[in-house]
Amino acid sequence: MKTTVEQRRVNVGDLTIRYLTAGNGNGGDPPLILLHGDGESALDWSWVLPMLAATHRVYAPDFPGAGDSSKPNIVYSPEFYTQFVADFLDTLGLRRVVVVGNSLGGQVALRFALSYPEAVTALVLVSSSGLGELVNPFLSQLTLLWYGEAAIAWSKTPLGAKQRAWSRAVLLFADLNRIPAEWVVEQERMAQMPGFLEANLSSLRTQLNVFGQYKILLDSLPQLQIPTLVMWGDRDQILPKEQADNGVKRLQKGQLILIPDCGHLPQIEHPELFTSALLEFLDKIT
Repeated sequence: MKTTVEQRRVNVGDLTIRYLTAGNGNGGDPPLILLHGDGESALDWSWVLPMLAATHRVYAPDFPGAGDSSKPNIVYSPEFYTQFVADFLDTLGLRRVVVVGNSLGGQVALRFALSYPEAVTALVLVSSSGLGELVNPFLSQLTLLWYGEAAIAWSKTPLGAKQRAWSRAVLLFADLNRIPAEWVVEQERMAQMPGFLEANLSSLRTQLNVFGQYKILLDSLPQLQIPTLVMWGDRDQILPKEQADNGVKRLQKGQLILIPDCGHLPQIEHPELFTSALLEFLDKIT
């Protein structure tokens, strides 16, 4: 039977949040919360959500400032997103969950697990930020005064939106032949949405400067008492795979999986491998 993915909206405080959801779960299995990265949306999980929903209830929100969620003119920091996750789960009445985060979503998932350990049964960090200083200069240079604003102005135009989408694609995917057309369309669409690029730039500037990442959470990893899977593409051009190694070494219950021939978005570029690795991890801990 084909899994139906529903698109819903919910008010979280003053914000209207769009999220995707599917599945009923098996017995007492905790639901999965899927958190996307900077400059992305819940669409990133579309390629794995139906497979995960065969065994779990799954929720994938658009962060505030992204996708079809509200985009207020505020500072979009990792701390803000962490509180948003807490409020989102509270609004939906979800008490115990598995949190899966990619890139910025990984850092937010980690911060949430550290701040609300009673709410998280397991953690999955997918090419997560916050585990080392190095980051691709394509992102860190956007934090320069005026450079980011100039990039926004150009990327809001139809031609600029296309160029932005394909520039990101070259960095985020290991093989351009594996870039879904739907992902490119979503990137172009969001670039021309009021407030999206401004929110993205705000988020980047709260995490990066021209030298790289400055909010590093490696020293906090030993505090985690829960099973944690670190998953990384072995050809990630945004965050080097050595950051995955350094992170796992500090975890009490950590496991590392490298996805071969894969960039920064394993859930899109290799959805079957991603899903298989994630479900195998969950089977072992339940």
